[in-house]
Amino acid sequence: MTDEGLDLSVVLPVHDEAGHLDAEIDRIVASLDASDLTWELIVVDDGSTDDSLAVARRRRDPRIRVVHAARNRGSGAARRIGTRAARGRLVAWTDADMTYPNDRFPEFVAALGDADHLVGARTSEQGTVRFLRVPAKWFIRRLASYLTRTPIPDLNSGFRVFRRDVALRFVHQLPDGFSCVTTLTMAFLMNGYRVDFAPIEYRRRAGRSKFHWWADTRRYALQVIRMMLSYDPLRVFLPLSVVLGAVFAAKLGFDLVDKDFRPAANTLLLGFATLQVLVVGLLADLIVRVNRPDDLPPPADVVEVGPEPGPVTDASAGGL
Repeated sequence: MTDEGLDLSVVLPVHDEAGHLDAEIDRIVASLDASDLTWELIVVDDGSTDDSLAVARRRRDPRIRVVHAARNRGSGAARRIGTRAARGRLVAWTDADMTYPNDRFPEFVAALGDADHLVGARTSEQGTVRFLRVPAKWFIRRLASYLTRTPIPDLNSGFRVFRRDVALRFVHQLPDGFSCVTTLTMAFLMNGYRVDFAPIEYRRRAGRSKFHWWADTRRYALQVIRMMLSYDPLRVFLPLSVVLGAVFAAKLGFDLVDKDFRPAANTLLLGFATLQVLVVGLLADLIVRVNRPDDLPPPADVVEVGPEPGPVTDASAGGL
């Protein structure tokens, strides 16, 4: 089987998951073997301190490749390494903690259709500190939906299937931590690619969670804003300038009435701040547009079509 003949590469980042890694690999392999897909499974050991690497290396299936990173750098770094090593036309991401339905990859490949990226939208929240995580994730998801002009039911799901040729253009942007999934979703959306969502069941994880609520949530929010500034900065700067401009206009009107047409110094500062924010936004937008790549692969739903069926006519004859 040539590399070009592979349909799917599954990237499985692993860090200290030895207790259930065999069961997770068995579940993935069984579902893929039952399908018509040609596939490979790339297990990326991200500096595990337990027997995860040994468990993965015991497999003798040539379709299971093991990549070892001596230092633990995070889920994003492992997914980036695995995606670059992938040889399939499509790449799938998941986790090795038994939370995601890893027996549904054939279904997701079939459901991808004309989309470029299919994300598994979780129907429940199983993490710790739920009373804090749920509102924080809701706010970040709403912010990302506004910035990308697209409804996003689940921004940071780790279960997804996407086109490798497109993803390779963006993997250098992936941070090392959990916000890598947010980054890839927004990179596809902000470059005009179609991202669909399908509901999935999300179960309680096996083993100990590596997610740190405050630090990782803060990184999620910062990464959403960073991605927006990288692709459409006016979506951030223009509303800020409008708010500042409204405050400036109200304060100026008050000064003109109350101070005998003599604006106060802080009113003038508000006016300068409004102008500066708008100018910075316009300059940032210009820089983004000038440096936007012009050789991206076309979206999957953009295809060349032939003429409509019917009698062949000669446009050069008989026209008035």
